[in-house]
Amino acid sequence: MRMLSLLCAVLVALPVVAAENDSKAIFAKHWQVAKEFTLAVAEAMPAEGYDFKPNPEELSFGQLMVHIAAQNSDSCASATGTKPLAGLSSTAWPAATDKQTAIKFLALSFDKCAKDVDAMPPERLNKEVYKFQGQPVLASEALWYTFTHMAHHRGQAEVYLRAKNIKPPAWRF
Repeated sequence: MRMLSLLCAVLVALPVVAAENDSKAIFAKHWQVAKEFTLAVAEAMPAEGYDFKPNPEELSFGQLMVHIAAQNSDSCASATGTKPLAGLSSTAWPAATDKQTAIKFLALSFDKCAKDVDAMPPERLNKEVYKFQGQPVLASEALWYTFTHMAHHRGQAEVYLRAKNIKPPAWRF
């Protein structure tokens, strides 16, 4: 009877573990596509356009790319329980926001996040990692925020490209 109870407990837990692993796999798949697309958007702007601002209140294109990288780094580190990239923080960007620096930080932020999510135990997805406006935020929600933030600002970067009469790369899924 005890063995039967143990077997039932394992069988009940399997869908939860499978769903957590599926969530990580789905995130990893789309994160890789997002990396490739975001880097294509960053590459589409000529180096001399990295100082471009559609208006004085906006970030420059280079600042926008570094902002994406910094927030990827910070948010993913919060979700996975790791450290953000050295020299890159959403509160302290590097002084340089030129094309080469921005693309380097973008690639590093996507790669580190992918590696850290892959190594993250599936049960962490349901762990509270911080509070936002007094409300608990789970690791899975922090990853969702990371992805949403990146996609939002990548879309903003595409508008910058169009303002410079540059056709953005085709969207990918």
